[in-house]
Amino acid sequence: MTTDTALPTWTKTTINLADPRLGALAITASDEFFAPLSRMLNPEPAVFIPGKYDENGKWMDGWETRRKRSMGHDWSIIKLGRKGVIAGFDVDTSHFTGNYAPAVSIEATDSLSDDPAALASATWTEVLVSTSLSGNSHHFLPATDTTAYTHLRIHIYPDGGIARLRVYGQPIGAFDEPGKVYDLAALENGGRAVAFNDAHFGAASNLLLPGRGVNMGDGWETRRRREPGNDWCIIALGAPGIVERIEVDTAHFKGNYPDRCMIQAARMDGGTDQSIITQSMFWPVLLDERKLQMDAIHTFSDGIAALGPVTHVRLNIIPDGGVSRLRIWGKVAR
Repeated sequence: MTTDTALPTWTKTTINLADPRLGALAITASDEFFAPLSRMLNPEPAVFIPGKYDENGKWMDGWETRRKRSMGHDWSIIKLGRKGVIAGFDVDTSHFTGNYAPAVSIEATDSLSDDPAALASATWTEVLVSTSLSGNSHHFLPATDTTAYTHLRIHIYPDGGIARLRVYGQPIGAFDEPGKVYDLAALENGGRAVAFNDAHFGAASNLLLPGRGVNMGDGWETRRRREPGNDWCIIALGAPGIVERIEVDTAHFKGNYPDRCMIQAARMDGGTDQSIITQSMFWPVLLDERKLQMDAIHTFSDGIAALGPVTHVRLNIIPDGGVSRLRIWGKVAR
C-alpha cells in the first residue's frame, strides 16, 4: 500500500477533477461487460467482495471489459467534474490481478458537448503516453500537457480492468465574475484540505463537498478526545480572498457535534503543507470562539476580523466531534 509520504506532491496540492460529486460523468465505453465505467469514478476506495457474482461473472469494483478476441483495444470517455489543468493521474488496479489492463494511455479534449458523436469527432491531445500497468497497484503518472481540458479518453491495451481513475488537477474558471461572493473553500473551486490532527470517523476533505452532508459519514469527525486541547484542520482556499461570511454545518451530528468552534486565517506565500501546520498555531483569529448546536447550519457574518486577503483557514473544533460542511464566503483578491 502506498503511504502518504510516498505520494507525488501534485496529489497533495490539487483535487480530483474526476470526482462524480463535482459532476464527473462516465460518458461511453467500447465495452462494459464485467463492470460499468461509472464504477471507475467512485470516490470511495475499491473493495473486493469474495464470492460475489452477477449474471456475467465475478463482481469487480471498477471498469472491466470482456476478453478481446479481435484486433484493437478497449477505450472509454469521461467528463471531468470541472474543467481544469491536469497535473497527473492515479490509475488504480486494486483487486484486479489476473484481469487488469496491461497498459493505458489517456487523451484529453476541451468540449462544450457531452454527446458521444460530437466527442468522437473532437480534437484529442495525448496527455499520458502508453504506460505499462501492474495488477493490484496504484500507478501515479504525471500528465504531459498543461492545457485545460473537460473530457478524457482512456485507452486500455488490449482489454481488462481498472478499479479507479483519479485525475489530479486544478480547476479553472471558478472565479470569473469580479466582485462576486464565492465559497472560496469549495472543492469545486479548488479548495482542499491541507492537514488535520485527526479524522478517525470522517475525512476532512468532506467539509468542502457540494451540498449538505447526506449522513453522519459524509463529514469530518474526530475520535472522542480524552486529553486536553482541541481538534483542528487546515483548508487551502481556491484563491486568495477577503472573507465576508462563514457557515459551519453540523448536519446529522447530534450527540457528537463540537461544543464550540473558532477559526484562524492567514495569507501564506511560500512554504510547504508541513511548514504551514506549524505556522497555523500562530495565525490571527478570523472568527472568535462561537457556540455550536446539533444538526444545524451556523452562519457567521458579524465579528469576522478584517485580516485582508487570506489563502488558508484553520478550523478549530472544541474539544472534538463532527462537522459536515465548512463554507468560507468571500470575494477574490485580484
